[in-house]
Amino acid sequence: MSDKAADLAPIENVRNNNSVKKMKDQVSAADKMISAVIYVLFALFSFICVYPFYSIIINTISANDISARGEVVFYPRQIHFQNYVDVFKIPGLWNAAVISLGRTLIGTTLTVGASAFLGFMFSQEDMWRRRFWYRFTIITMYFNAGIIPWYLTMRSLHLTNNFLAYVLPSIVAPFFIILVKTFVESTPKELQQAASIDGAGIMTIFIKIMLPISRPILATVAIFAAVDQWNSFQDTLLLVTDSKLYSLQFILYNYINQASSLSTMVNLQNAGSTAMASLATKQTTTSIRMTVTIIVVAPILLVYPFFQRFFVKGIMIGAVKG
Repeated sequence: MSDKAADLAPIENVRNNNSVKKMKDQVSAADKMISAVIYVLFALFSFICVYPFYSIIINTISANDISARGEVVFYPRQIHFQNYVDVFKIPGLWNAAVISLGRTLIGTTLTVGASAFLGFMFSQEDMWRRRFWYRFTIITMYFNAGIIPWYLTMRSLHLTNNFLAYVLPSIVAPFFIILVKTFVESTPKELQQAASIDGAGIMTIFIKIMLPISRPILATVAIFAAVDQWNSFQDTLLLVTDSKLYSLQFILYNYINQASSLSTMVNLQNAGSTAMASLATKQTTTSIRMTVTIIVVAPILLVYPFFQRFFVKGIMIGAVKG
């Protein structure tokens, strides 16, 4: 019986190997099918996200008469770049770009600095009334007085028609403070304890130890703050009447509403230098709206990919403790 069992063993092994191989082939085919479906879904989702920007771009470089009729769908037609040359002739655009750039740089720097310091301080157990001040700050995420009391407060502080209105209200951001605090609490406490034993004060620990190791979360906060500052226009709408302080987003808001009159103005300016503008380059409401949109959105679209790796790493570290 043992000899027969020994003779049948190789046959059983072959059968088992064939069964395992078939199962692997079946699993592999199923995995491939699932992967293909996932790739198709993500490709479709990516197309839905990217196409609006692509559509605006190809419409800005296509013949304006064709674009105005809605005939530019998947590829540009009669390519030209006169729209961008003409749009930069609109008064106030360059000044608005400087204002937006200034508020983004200054506002982001102040927000990151305040978030880093407050997030670090709220993680210190020996801070006086730490829980009270932390909760007092966080509760503003959920409750606010509304636009009218906010406007009256800003006016009483003389922040109407004032560049400081763009940067001061955004310095203390509870959400960013939570991110930094969670990140600091996830770092080894031994680092701070060792520095404290060596005689380092609280500011020395913050500047020389915590700031260098907090770069991922601070980069994340910087991205959030910069995008918020660059895209903001409601504060300009409510607080600013001086055209010298208009931001680029507010200019875009006005231009979209006044695209018809702006196209007429630009065409009149071009008529002074040329006898008759061709239909392909003559400005229309559609060309003005789309070209200004690209000019306003392009800086963020170009900068964000370079900071994406910091964003993904920082948000994951700052959101989960452990």
